[in-house]
Amino acid sequence: MTEKNKKIEISTASRLSVAPMMDWTDRHCRYFHRLFTRDTLLYTEMVTAPALVRGGALHLLDFSPEEHPVALQLGGSDPDELAEAARIGAAAGYDEINLNVGCPSDRVQSGCFGAVLMEQPALVADCVTAMRKAVEVEVTVKCRIGVDDQDPETVLPDFIARMADAGCERLIVHARKAWLQGLSPKENRDIPPLDYDLVLRMKQRFAGLHLSINGGITSLAQARALLDQGMDGVMIGRAAYHDPAGILSAADPEIYGTGTRADPVAVARAMLPYIETHLANGGRLHQVTRHMLGLFLGRPGARRWRQLLSSEAPKPGAGPEVVEAALEPILSNAA
Repeated sequence: MTEKNKKIEISTASRLSVAPMMDWTDRHCRYFHRLFTRDTLLYTEMVTAPALVRGGALHLLDFSPEEHPVALQLGGSDPDELAEAARIGAAAGYDEINLNVGCPSDRVQSGCFGAVLMEQPALVADCVTAMRKAVEVEVTVKCRIGVDDQDPETVLPDFIARMADAGCERLIVHARKAWLQGLSPKENRDIPPLDYDLVLRMKQRFAGLHLSINGGITSLAQARALLDQGMDGVMIGRAAYHDPAGILSAADPEIYGTGTRADPVAVARAMLPYIETHLANGGRLHQVTRHMLGLFLGRPGARRWRQLLSSEAPKPGAGPEVVEAALEPILSNAA
């Protein structure tokens, strides 16, 4: 596949994406999500550039070939270090390198990356320029509409324009401010009000850029509505994690016009060979099944499914038989 065709494929895939979420979207989670949808773009957890460049933590880049299309999200603020981290990520096979300018956590702020960089757009532009020079895969940015007392109506268009000038052709905008003083990271996901209208206006203003919207989106119907209003892409976070079947099982037919709706029982069974390989390599069952707790959300037997996985999977020696046992109440209720 040529780089031009690959770029077109990633742009199409990003019509729907699953957000990078710390401690959640690891390689096991992404493999699980991929069983629901062949087309949706998946993101890693944020990996810091210093961890790769100075720490040599290349194990953080492990992923299965089945996860494609998959993007690596980097955190950092040093252009040279981010460029080297981008090179490492591209060499590992990632389809896109994304720069985090949206995370509001304390540890991110102390490292001078994440949402705090909304206050330093010139530095972010330098980072993007350096990363683009370092790799052939697409470099993207995920940002907020502003932080603290910034006026999003002024800050966001200036930020987007600077990113475009630096050569970034695709941005994901979380349609909330981040309050770096006074709110916890958890509160920053809910308390600042959403402003979809502002992001929609940015798409009208920057018609040549590929803009995705993120924040508070909880259904495919909501995603389709935003696409119909002109957005190029929609990124869904916690809803896709907690209710993967409800969000992702119909993603291919409803968002991309491909494939058929995925069956959650078939997905659970398709995870068994992956689990066996993980255990054979020295892994633990709960490292995989913790991402599967919401698989049958809202279905009869779902509570027992969660209980069995939560109580039995962490035990030493637990194997695929735990998943099989947890499936029994789902199957018996469906009979």
